[in-house]
Amino acid sequence: MAKQRAQPGYRRIVAKFGTNLLTAGTDKLDVATMSSLVAQVVRLMDEGREVLIVTSGAIAAGRQRLDITENRRDIPFRQVLASVGQAHLMRQYDRLFAARGRVVAQTLLTRRDLSDRIGYLNARNTLLGLLEIGVVPIVNENDAVAIDEIAGARIGDNDNLSALVANLIDADLLALLTDTNGLFTADPRTHKTAQLIERIDRVTPEIEAIAGGSDSARGTGGMVTKLQAAKLGTGGGSDVFIANGRERDVLYRLASGEHVGTMLPARRSRVESRKRWMLSGLTTKGAIIVDAGAAKALTERSKSLLPAGVRDVQGPFKRGDTVNIVLPDGHAVACGITNYDDRDLTAIRGLRSDRIESVLGHQYGSEVVHRNNLVVL
Repeated sequence: MAKQRAQPGYRRIVAKFGTNLLTAGTDKLDVATMSSLVAQVVRLMDEGREVLIVTSGAIAAGRQRLDITENRRDIPFRQVLASVGQAHLMRQYDRLFAARGRVVAQTLLTRRDLSDRIGYLNARNTLLGLLEIGVVPIVNENDAVAIDEIAGARIGDNDNLSALVANLIDADLLALLTDTNGLFTADPRTHKTAQLIERIDRVTPEIEAIAGGSDSARGTGGMVTKLQAAKLGTGGGSDVFIANGRERDVLYRLASGEHVGTMLPARRSRVESRKRWMLSGLTTKGAIIVDAGAAKALTERSKSLLPAGVRDVQGPFKRGDTVNIVLPDGHAVACGITNYDDRDLTAIRGLRSDRIESVLGHQYGSEVVHRNNLVVL
């Protein structure tokens, strides 16, 4: 099908469908909800936009397919459910999209696939190739082997996976569709005066405190993971919305430029591919703890990190590894590729750059992390 000229709004969209949305709050896939979402995706594609879906729901689909009601939480059992459910989930998507003349492609990813630079680029090329020919990529964590995701580790949930994918393909919009209207000032289920926060320009510790813990019994994500995903997505140049997927035509309206739910605007223009890969945090090894002066130089003056600003080192890591750069309280400032391993850096922390060679007997430059190899968070 030939592409049409895109209408005003976002051109390349990543839409994440949560488990509670796809099941309509039940223990099985809700076909009516899925059909509505699929219809919106096809409508956007007919206008010339590109849409990639990151889907949850494999475990719920497996429970439905096997007609199992017990709620065991052990990892092997949930991996079995995911293995069975992934086929059932994709069969539903394939049927619904085929009825509207569209072809889908399943892509299962793990952090291991994206942590390697070559694997990252291969995944990017495949997904962009699918979008180019009008196929709908449907991405999920490979639950059958990705133990961290099954166990509910936040870095492995599908909220964060959707942000990684948004960065991977240079998406303009990341729509995190769930069963709530967005982030509120308090839990609206227990606080009648809770107000929707319509816009968040930066995710602060105060905002994270409002989000609280996981609010999902069926999925692995909650509002906390959505904010984590939003930080990653906005850092890579995507606008992010957290919105209720049950609202009428919500995905179409978001993609067309309407404000629905909670918006987190992109914090930087599109960053180049190598920096997006570093920003993903999939390959970070250890941390460099810096003082406030160094943090200010990195974030406000776009300077390189020098040994004088390093207070402590958390290894192990090697020269050339991507490391986190944090303040003493643990607040992340940046990430970047280090010129020194953890042992060398421990020896030169706090020193002027002109003393590096006299202490180590060698040097790989006056910077611990050069600004060209650094991404501010």
